[in-house]
Amino acid sequence: VQLVESGGGSVQAGESLTLSCAASKLTVTMAWFRVPPGKKREGVAATYTTTKGKYYADSVKGRFRIFRADAGNTLNLAMNNLTPDDSGMYFCAAADSPMHWTQALQSEHYNNWGEGTQVTVS
Repeated sequence: VQLVESGGGSVQAGESLTLSCAASKLTVTMAWFRVPPGKKREGVAATYTTTKGKYYADSVKGRFRIFRADAGNTLNLAMNNLTPDDSGMYFCAAADSPMHWTQALQSEHYNNWGEGTQVTVS
């Protein structure tokens, strides 16, 4: 599965951004991860494309929304009320194998990754 992220940029705190992930195909579980400066990769949001179940990190609940575009194999992440803590490189990920929902934000369960898109909030 090929994944290409876009939509990153530099914004002020309180503003919004929407990231997009163009996938060669959608898999059962897809997610967004991020690597904040000087920190480890962390799961942000995940979705089961069949059941439409969605899972979010506590730090982004109520501010971020993961969703498929109406047409095509695109996975989006709408980010609102951004803070400097949201800065980092954001990656789209897809898993070829099913996983339990408790694993959806754990990077070791994903085997397809994009190159990432940078988000900077100041």
